[in-house]
Amino acid sequence: MNQIKIDPERVLSDIDRNIFGGYLELGAKEIDTYAGIYSPDSPATDKDGLRSDVRLALERLNHTNIRFPGGNFASAYHWKDAIGLPGERVSRHDPVWGSIISNQFGTDEFIRFCRKLKTEPYLCVNCGDGDMREAAEWVEYCNGTDNSALANLRRKNGYEAPHQVKYWGIGNEVDGSWQIGYKTPQEYARAFTEFGKVMKWTDPTIKLVASAVSFWGHVPLAPRFMEQQSQWVDRARLILEQGGFMVDYMAIHQYNQTHENDTFENFMAFGADFNERLSAYEGLIKAVCLEKGIKHHIGIAVDEWGVIRLPERFERVNNLEDALATAQNLNAFIRHAQSVRLANFTSMVLAIGINNSVRPNGDVLLQTIFYPFELYRRTCGNNALDVFWSGDTFSGRYKDREYKGIRILDVAATLDESSRSLVVYVINQNEKEAMETTMSLTQGEFIGDVKVSVINGADIKSENTDTHPDSVKLHENSLKVSGKHFNYTFEQHSVTALEFTIK
Repeated sequence: MNQIKIDPERVLSDIDRNIFGGYLELGAKEIDTYAGIYSPDSPATDKDGLRSDVRLALERLNHTNIRFPGGNFASAYHWKDAIGLPGERVSRHDPVWGSIISNQFGTDEFIRFCRKLKTEPYLCVNCGDGDMREAAEWVEYCNGTDNSALANLRRKNGYEAPHQVKYWGIGNEVDGSWQIGYKTPQEYARAFTEFGKVMKWTDPTIKLVASAVSFWGHVPLAPRFMEQQSQWVDRARLILEQGGFMVDYMAIHQYNQTHENDTFENFMAFGADFNERLSAYEGLIKAVCLEKGIKHHIGIAVDEWGVIRLPERFERVNNLEDALATAQNLNAFIRHAQSVRLANFTSMVLAIGINNSVRPNGDVLLQTIFYPFELYRRTCGNNALDVFWSGDTFSGRYKDREYKGIRILDVAATLDESSRSLVVYVINQNEKEAMETTMSLTQGEFIGDVKVSVINGADIKSENTDTHPDSVKLHENSLKVSGKHFNYTFEQHSVTALEFTIK
């Protein structure tokens, strides 16, 4: 039988709420961003042109920060094109996604959008075809308080108080040959140091995010890409050696990126691969910091994560498998809470079903991936616990790596010490069988009712569509437990959160 043993005193780390960040990218998904968020012609919009129904759904996700304007799009984005009177803004051709960008939704609109949602803005500067002066001037426009030209320009545009943007990323996926302004490890370490220097001189209080690794493997020679082999170890070393005194976060990107015909076991093997990479990167940062005498804490920012199925990529409708993969990521963030201090859910817009392929003119339709994010964001405690669990295993292959002995139950747990509220998150990665499990406390007792929240559907391919909008959703019930032990059976292919009170 499967076992989950919890010692409430085995605290791994506090949990930074910034792991529940969101993401907006223009360009390829401009129709998602503009039609879904900024849509002045829609009858559902408020006075700022923001769709009210979308806002209500995003309030349920309750993102702690939102990254903007991308993504690949950031590497050719020039922020001055998208400020001032809407009628005076210029449209640009975006060379990354091949779309025309109207620039009607820019810095000020994004800040206003974030303030409405009570979330922190996180801006990604152009380190592709942009330069350090443009980056520093963006900081000055947003955060300047003196009588400078750019601070006064912000005031002229209707914003007397500074925007107070705290989080700034320097470039996006600069390690990938697909990126405008791709940089070698040496080039980016130098660029980060110089960009960061002038940005910090402009506002010493900002937090800087280095674009560390998005490319983990090998890219073959292709019409739009050059052939390259990943150098993510050297990149981290050089960034930290040259600019480590300014780095607050090292950004990594990792998607569950598989093909539609992959087996369920291979799809679920992503969790083992992701945890292995997080552990390796944690060790890499610690090693370089120890060698170079860097004493401040440098966190990992997983500032792009989500699910991509090839060949459809973002155009497909999400299914239950995608919901399980979303929960895999969140469990990993909790287990690695000491290092993962910021994360951005790339599928923020897709999760509420406003991608054009689902519902071009109707209300939002909650996708399968919406529910695990909402559940974890609502229930996650302040501290991550070191949980012991054992039981049945399976094998799977993720890309070029074979993983054996993967535990069928993927488990994480959090504790709120003030209320003694314990939450245990369990993903049953078995497609066919429910998993009977003994849960126990090494000290203390379970008391009172346990709230049980389960995300599931009829099968792993279940989707939420116009005709079947609730094929996958969250179900809630409660049960009574007492003492140190109890048995619970986790439904096949499900995500479950158990909320306890302990004494």
